[in-house]
Amino acid sequence: MNSKTLQYILKRLLLAILTVWVVITVTFFVTRAIPGGPFMSEKAISAEAQAALEAKYGLDKPVFEQYTTYLKDIVTAFDFGPSIKNRGRDVIEIIVDGMETSIPLGLTAAFSALITGIVLGAVAALRRNKIIDKVIMVITTAFVSMPSFVMGVLLLMLFAVTLGWVPANGAADGGLILPIITLALYPMAYITRLTRSSMLDVLGQDYIRTARAKGVSKWKIIFGHALKNSLIPVITYFGPMLAYIVTGSLVVERIFAVPGIGRAFVSSINDRDYPMIMGTTIVLAILIVVMNLVSDILYKVVDPRINLE
Repeated sequence: MNSKTLQYILKRLLLAILTVWVVITVTFFVTRAIPGGPFMSEKAISAEAQAALEAKYGLDKPVFEQYTTYLKDIVTAFDFGPSIKNRGRDVIEIIVDGMETSIPLGLTAAFSALITGIVLGAVAALRRNKIIDKVIMVITTAFVSMPSFVMGVLLLMLFAVTLGWVPANGAADGGLILPIITLALYPMAYITRLTRSSMLDVLGQDYIRTARAKGVSKWKIIFGHALKNSLIPVITYFGPMLAYIVTGSLVVERIFAVPGIGRAFVSSINDRDYPMIMGTTIVLAILIVVMNLVSDILYKVVDPRINLE
C-alpha cells in the first residue's frame, strides 16, 4: 500500500467519523423535537409515575445534557443504553440478536442479486437486441418499477397463502426463502441493467477492437477485459446496497415477521423508543460509510489505473 492510498484511507476514515457524528446529532435532536414521548402510550399512567420513568432513563434532564451524556457513552464504551420499551434489555443486545437473523438473510439476498445480476447483464450485453436481451430488459424493468412491499405481498399471497409451499412466518423453518427473494429482486434487476449498459460501453472501446484485431480469443476479451472493466458501476452500487440489506429491509421484515433488526427498528419508531432508534440508526450509518470506503478501495483492485485521491 503506497502513501497516497494510505492518506486517502485516513482522510476517508476522518470523513466517516464526521458523517456518523452528524447522523447521531441530527437523529438525537429530531427524535426529541417530535411532540409526545415514549411513555404517552402507557395505560392510565400518573404524572408521578411518568416523572419517575423519565428520571430513570435520564429524560428529565436538559436535552443538550442528554446529548453530551449519550455521545460520551458511545465514544467511551459504544453503549447505546437500555431500551425503554424492552424493559431489562440493552439496545446493543437487541441489535446483536436482530443481526443474527438479518446478516445471513441480507448476505444471501445481496450476493444472490450480485451474481444473478452480473450474469444476466453480461448475457443481455452480449446478445444486444436479441430476444433474450429484450426478455431480460422487460423482466428487470418490471422488478425495478415494483416496490419491495408490493412484491413481498404478492409472493406471500401466492406461495405461502394460496399454494402453501413455504411458511408465511419468517421465524419458522424455511420461512426466510420469500424474504430473501423479495430482498434480492430489486438489486438483481438494477445490477443487471448496470452491468448491461457498462459492458456495452466497454465493448465499444478502442482497446477491445484492438484485442479483436490481434486475434485474442472471444472468451478472454469477455472475461479478461470487458466484464472486469464494466464492474466499477456495480461496485459503486453494491457497497451501500449490501449495508442496507444486511441491516434489514424495514418493510420486508415487517411483512414476513422476520425477527431481524429492521423489524426492531420499525417497532422502536412506533414505541418512541429513543435509545433503540438511535442505536439502529448509528449501526446503519456505520455500515454504509464502511461499505462506501470498501467500494472505493475495490475500484483500485478492479482497475489499477484508478488513482485514489
